[in-house]
Amino acid sequence: MWSPEFPPSKSRCGACAYPASRVRKYNWSVKAIRRKTTGTGRMRYLRHVPRRFKTNFREGTQATPRNKGAAAASS
Repeated sequence: MWSPEFPPSKSRCGACAYPASRVRKYNWSVKAIRRKTTGTGRMRYLRHVPRRFKTNFREGTQATPRNKGAAAASS
């Protein structure tokens, strides 16, 4: 409920600058950047990118068997 004693809060977040399209970041606070940088959260997508990069982002192929018994049976 709005009243003159309590003015409405600003429309921009002080920590991340939402709703701006870019995340708020200043070099005068290096520790704040370190706290919010990539790798401090779950990284649901980025966590798997290095492994997929090794195979040129191949998908949907079957790995060839590496043990001798399976290789002899298939040939």
